[in-house]
Amino acid sequence: MLNKQIRIFGEVLFDQFPDGQQVLGGAPFNVAWHLHAFGQIPGFISRVGNDTEGLQIKQAMLNWGLSLENLQTDPSYATGKVQIAVVNGEPQYAILANQAYDFISAAQLKGYSYPEDVLYHGTLALRHPLSAATFDKLVAEHAGKVFIDVNLRSPWWQIGRVKQLLGRADWAKLNDDELIQLQPVQGSLKKTMQLFRKNHDLDVLIVTCGERGAVALNKQGEFFDVVPATTVAVVDTVGAGDAFAAVVLLGLQHGWPLPLTLQRAQVFASAMVGRRGATVQDLNFYQAYTHAWQLD
Repeated sequence: MLNKQIRIFGEVLFDQFPDGQQVLGGAPFNVAWHLHAFGQIPGFISRVGNDTEGLQIKQAMLNWGLSLENLQTDPSYATGKVQIAVVNGEPQYAILANQAYDFISAAQLKGYSYPEDVLYHGTLALRHPLSAATFDKLVAEHAGKVFIDVNLRSPWWQIGRVKQLLGRADWAKLNDDELIQLQPVQGSLKKTMQLFRKNHDLDVLIVTCGERGAVALNKQGEFFDVVPATTVAVVDTVGAGDAFAAVVLLGLQHGWPLPLTLQRAQVFASAMVGRRGATVQDLNFYQAYTHAWQLD
């Protein structure tokens, strides 16, 4: 049974692959997409352009059953796009400036005062002062847990701002490269995590390590490790972290023990890297997890 709704703030866009294929994405949007498929009711807050791509996003959300209540339409700026190139098996992102999601308006928010809910956000959509101010307003009125999913996409981040956001978060997820960019190495990954968690007073810190899995550290100083199965066949890794984050939010929502949450998050992320793109438009893909995790 649901305890509290999950509010999700951030970008929705199209990932454009080298072969010309366009795939709907954006880390917060991907998380909302997965959560809905798992039977949650995410409140997604973003902005698209008054263009063909914006209409496509609205239709995709309606078809999937996601609410459009806080999907704003910008009259001037285009729906977000990201050019993706795959270099040595890893995605490289060319992110355009002044996209519709940079201009999420506080004045146009509807039904957003839910102070006890979980509030999830990334960092990319906070690069512009307007969307950042809207998010600051949301946080100021928020009394529930805040989950930050760090996405350091050069040149669209500043260390001072990211650390400010971390200081307002309860749970944080980032990858091992991002951890090193934000915190000088302390001799080992786990020692670095200990200092990082303490500096930002986090309840839980999760560091993903690609094919090596992930490590979590709680406020009691306990570490939990998870590794993917050795039989995972990788198609692409775009959106794997978002899949992982969605299941971590499920665990937070449903009160799962942290080790179980990590295990389930890793299983789902491993399944996602076996598919092209960051979202799946087939509910059957989710049903095995929904049944196994007793979400239905």
